[in-house]
Formats: sequence, structure tokens, C-alpha cells
Amino acid sequence: MAENSLLKKLEGLEFKFQEISTLITDPSVISDQKRYVKLNREYRELEKVLKALEGYKKLLAGIDEAKEVMASSDDADLKEMAREELAELEPKVAPMEEEIKLLLIPADPEDAKNCVVEIRGGTGGDEAALFAGDLYRMYVKYCESKGWKTVVSSFTEGAAGGYKEIIFNVTGENVYGTLKYESGVHRVQRVPATETQGRVHTSASTVAVLPEADEFDVVINEGEIKWDTFRSSGAGGQNVNKVESGVRLRYVWKNPITGESEEILIECTETRDQPKNKERALARLRTFIYDKEHQKYIDDIASRRKTMVSTGDRSAKIRTYNYPQGRITDHRINYTIYNLAAFMDGDIQDCIDHLIVAENAERMKESEI
Repeated sequence: MAENSLLKKLEGLEFKFQEISTLITDPSVISDQKRYVKLNREYRELEKVLKALEGYKKLLAGIDEAKEVMASSDDADLKEMAREELAELEPKVAPMEEEIKLLLIPADPEDAKNCVVEIRGGTGGDEAALFAGDLYRMYVKYCESKGWKTVVSSFTEGAAGGYKEIIFNVTGENVYGTLKYESGVHRVQRVPATETQGRVHTSASTVAVLPEADEFDVVINEGEIKWDTFRSSGAGGQNVNKVESGVRLRYVWKNPITGESEEILIECTETRDQPKNKERALARLRTFIYDKEHQKYIDDIASRRKTMVSTGDRSAKIRTYNYPQGRITDHRINYTIYNLAAFMDGDIQDCIDHLIVAENAERMKESEI
């Protein structure tokens, strides 16, 4: 029976859960932050599986009990009650099995992390910058609806408005696991504000969603970082142009795969507090290096996946925003809807849900669960 084969796959999980429960209280494990975080993540994942397993076992026990009553009881009313209970419980088996199968698929360790989102105007000049601004607003609205916090770390405004580039951090629950599907080229088709003939133009902006690196994810020799300070410009009252709160770091990073060296330049003017700006610039440096060093990991995923739902391939055209038709089309899953105004106002959850379903279907197929 299907339920027996599934239960067989789950044998030993309780023992593994207890073993990890003991390990995460061991002082020697706690002192090894990398291992401690990994075990804590595994603990939470197993906890979800075991909770679902407990409900699954209760469901199967209820079905067996109802069948036993129907087979052995002479009481007509009791048999009718058992028949009704069976009719209620049996349809729940398949959905619960699917839920457990999904929980058994190893989670992407990056999913629980906060993230850095980079939006850049691509082909299309001023219109691409305006569209980049529209995308930024869309994501901010979406993050607000999720209760997530967004903080802009740097931006370059476009000549006609919007942004040539804007980088911001998002913090909250399962942030990267949700927003990672947004990486890629976003294409817009509309009549630009500067168009006098009413012609529809096509332009594009790129979105990169990077998992935020923890301190122990990458090794940085802070003694080799060259720091500069400068006076921030823009709004800020008397503090502006008097206090050197802006920071700029230069760091030479050697690619462990190619052996080539690359100078990384990062500026941060987020706050009027120089130490805080230094801290945030370091966080961006860690994320940049982490992203570079994990590109092989991303490429490995891409080589196994057929639909490129969330491979991190930032050169792939993933979505078209057609204003004349009020249409949104996600090309990875052939998803099309006609509520562009609401979508641009942050109502993007349904599209993300469809992408998650498509990816989970792939992962279940790969895992052969």
C-alpha cells in the first residue's frame, strides 16, 4: 500500500530528530557556529516532517478503526457512523501524503536567509530607468504586505526619473526562498511618457536576488580592506557636507575557481553614522563574495532543471509586462493574467505561488519520492 511505503521512508526520523536535539545543546557544537546553524536548520525541517507524520498516523489509525467497525459490528447505527467517518477521512490521505513528500525534499539551505535585491535599468534608456523604479515600488509594496523590512543601500537616479540602479536589503521570514524567483530580465511594453507618436516601446530591467551572507559563510581578511570616507550628498540638513559619514571600501578578491583577482568597490551612505555604514558595506561585501563563490552551486541546479524556474540565471527573460493589454506573462511557466495594475501595486503572490508549485513538482520528480 502507498501509505506503508511512505511510512517506510520515514523510519528512523524520530531517532535522527532526537540525536540532533541533543547535539544542538552540546557546548562544542554551539561554539562551531557553522555547524550549529546547519543543525538548527535541520532540526526545524525535521520538526515539521514529524508533526505532519503524527497527523498522518492518526489519520490512518482512524481509517483502520472505521473499517474494523464496519467489518465486525452488528450495530447498524454504529456501522453507518463508521461509514460516514471513512468517507470523511479517506479523501484526506492523498493530500497529506503530498504534503509529507514535499517536506521530505531537502530544502534549499539559502531559502531561510534575508536577501539583497539589485534592480538595474537595461535596454531602453530613460524608459528602462522608469520601469526599474516601477519594479522597485512593486517589490516594496509586496514586502510591506508580507511584513518584511526593506532598506535601500545605494541608488543612482535616472535622468527622467526612476533608477539606473537601486540596491536594497530585505529582512523577514523565508525572504530569499520567496523572492529568488524574481531574478532575471523583466521586459515592459508600453508607450513611454516621452513618446509623442503614441508608439509602444519595449525596454527591460534586470533583477538580481542574492542570499545575504552570514559572517561565517565567507572568509574575508579585513586587514586587506582599504577604507575611504567622504561627505554624503543629498537631503540631511546641517549634517550634510560637514560630516564624513559616507564610506567606500576596496577589496581584492581572488576567485577560488578561476584563480583570477578582482577589485571590489562598494559605497554606503545609508545612515549618518559612519560605523553603521561600515558595517553595512561589509555585509554587502560578504554577500557579493558569497554570491560569486556559490555560482557553481547555482549552475549545478540550472543543469538539472528543465524549466529554469529559479536557477538564478540573470540573463534569462522571465516576465513581460504589457501595458496596452494590461497583461502579465511569466515565460517560465506559461502564466498569464490580466491584472497588471494590481500586480504593479505589489499583488504578485499568486505568480510566486505558481512558480513554487512548478519548482516543487520538479524537485519531487528529481527526488523520486
